[in-house]
Amino acid sequence: MLEKPRILVVEDESAIADTIVYVLANDGFAPQWCATAEQAIAAFAQERPALAILDVGLPDLNGFQLFRQLRSQPGGEEVPMLFLTARSDEIDRVLGLELGADDYVAKPFSPRELLARVRAILRRSARAPATAAPAAPTVPFEIDEERHRIRYHGQALELSRYEYGILRLLLKKPGRVYTREELLAQVWDDASDSFDRTVDAHIKTLRAKLRAVKPGVDPIRTLRGTGYALEDEPPRA
Repeated sequence: MLEKPRILVVEDESAIADTIVYVLANDGFAPQWCATAEQAIAAFAQERPALAILDVGLPDLNGFQLFRQLRSQPGGEEVPMLFLTARSDEIDRVLGLELGADDYVAKPFSPRELLARVRAILRRSARAPATAAPAAPTVPFEIDEERHRIRYHGQALELSRYEYGILRLLLKKPGRVYTREELLAQVWDDASDSFDRTVDAHIKTLRAKLRAVKPGVDPIRTLRGTGYALEDEPPRA
C-alpha cells in the first residue's frame, strides 16, 4: 500500500485546523496539525512532509519567520509551502510570493479550493522533467534538469519552483521576450488564479539572488509594458 502524502498544517485556530485536517484526510492525505511554530519546527525536523500549510498569524512566530526557519532545515528548500492569509492583507500575499512560497489561500477560504491548490502544488513538485532536451543554456548558467537546479557562475542558486521555472524558460531562448501572460501560462499550473504582479514579484526575488552572486550584473532584461527576456550575452562584471 502506498504511503499517504503527509501534509503539515500549522494553524492556531482549532476550528479552521479541524476543517483543513478533515478535508485533507478525506482526500487521501495524512495531515499533521501543529498549533504553534515551535511544534511545527519540531515536527518538520522529525519527518519532512510532502507539503506545508502555514498560517501567517501564529502566536509565537509569524508565518513568514516560520517559513524561513523551515526552509533552512536540511531538505527544507525542497518542500512546497502554501500560506493562509487574511483576505484584506494583500501585502501578506505579495510578501509570501517574494519569499518563495508556492501559493497562498486567503481567509475565509473554500475547503475545496484549498484542496485543489494542494493537489496542484504536489503535481508540480512530482512532475517528471520534460523528455525533450532543452536548448543549451547560455554561459554562465548551467541547468541540472534532474535536480531542478541552476548554477550561476558555478554557484548553485536557491530558487523556489516558480523562480526555477521562470529562469529555465528564459534560458531556453536567450533574447526571446516572454510576456507576463506567457510566463504565467508556461510556469504556473493555475495561471487564471494568478496575476501579473505575481510574475513581477518572482522576477524581483530572482534578480536579487543573481545579484548576490554577481553584484552589478543583471542578465534579465525588462521591456516595459511587455515582459522579460534573458540577455543574449549576459554582461560580465
